Amino acid sequence: MTGAAFRTLALSLPDTEEGSHMGHADFRVAGKIFATLPDADERRGMVKLKPEDQRTLVRQRPEAFAPARGAWGRAGSTCVDLRAVDRPTLRAALVAAWKNVAPRRMVEAFGPDDRE
Repeated sequence: MTGAAFRTLALSLPDTEEGSHMGHADFRVAGKIFATLPDADERRGMVKLKPEDQRTLVRQRPEAFAPARGAWGRAGSTCVDLRAVDRPTLRAALVAAWKNVAPRRMVEAFGPDDRE
């Protein structure tokens, strides 16, 4: 995967806007960040997951996912190695992150099995 692919997948989610936070790209829904591209070379991304979702992804795909350092990681911020993740897995992580911050009405309208 590439940073461009991460960006395309993130922006494919309803009402997502790209912004900038601390000098790197971020992706927001309803003003809340759910994902970022923190590296200048865009080899790494971050998704804001629930801690239990983070644990599952890290256990299933340790080559692609790792908790961020410190309190952010314990709260669910999850680093993604874009060189090690496939498109369906990244999309699922981005959808989960989007659903974590999107307003309930948007999540309900999105539906459980919405695909790109």
